[in-house]
Amino acid sequence: MEELDAVVINFDANGLWILNIALAIVMFGVALGITLTDFKLLLKEPKLLIAGVLSQFILLPLVTFLFVLVIKPEPSIALGMFMVAACPGGNISNFMTHLANGNTALSISLTAFATVLAVVLTPLNFELYGNLYRPTASLLQAVNISFLELLKLVTLILGIPLVLGMLLRYRYETLAIKLSKILKPLSIIVFIAIVCIAFYINIDVFTGYVKYVVGIGIFHNVLALLLGFVVARLFGLSLKNQKTIMIETGIQNSGLGLLLIFTFFDGLGGMAIIAAFWGIWHIISGLVLSLYWSRKTN
Repeated sequence: MEELDAVVINFDANGLWILNIALAIVMFGVALGITLTDFKLLLKEPKLLIAGVLSQFILLPLVTFLFVLVIKPEPSIALGMFMVAACPGGNISNFMTHLANGNTALSISLTAFATVLAVVLTPLNFELYGNLYRPTASLLQAVNISFLELLKLVTLILGIPLVLGMLLRYRYETLAIKLSKILKPLSIIVFIAIVCIAFYINIDVFTGYVKYVVGIGIFHNVLALLLGFVVARLFGLSLKNQKTIMIETGIQNSGLGLLLIFTFFDGLGGMAIIAAFWGIWHIISGLVLSLYWSRKTN
């Protein structure tokens, strides 16, 4: 399976630019639904904030690193796992939390807060664990990735759309709400279309190598979900909040991960395949879990 580290997923410059724009629009659409009240909610209940940040940004990257040490996957797959674990929660987590009868307000607040933190913590966690594991450290040296370049792109894709969206919501609330109803589904459809096109263009690569990441991707996602649940339980949170922390930890912004992989690693095979598989699988696992939780009230 060593050849997987040499496989490249093709995605031309135009497609990459469209992916950049689509993700920025997704983030802008999410930000239109966020207010300063969402941040104040977390600051008033620091236990919820600490549990969410600890689970998603501290423990998930660490648990992923330990998981990699145990299973020793190919370096490109390990690097893709570090990338996924370093990303903030996906915006679809808000919908899944609502479906699960969780704390939707908390989910939105954590998404907002995580997005702000991700501007710094996503590049930091990826660089930290990527360099701690010797096989992936070699890949990082070969690519010669710049932390500042990574930080700049994450800021452009997450930080700026977040600020602009929240500013529009603050100044023109009615307009922002109307735009949000249009942009959220439209941007997600565009993003899914781009991922599908990438699959279609590289169908031979995906069908040839996806078998190597299915088990790893599923188990990694299960670990993330269980981690969120255990952390919430240890903090003594209510069932509604346990559901929320669990979903926020297990639903990652794999779209951002794919964008960073295509931008800085030229679609390195193992990285792109594990991130793409995670992007599909976490929707399936999240919906199944949400439907199960929707029937559990205590």
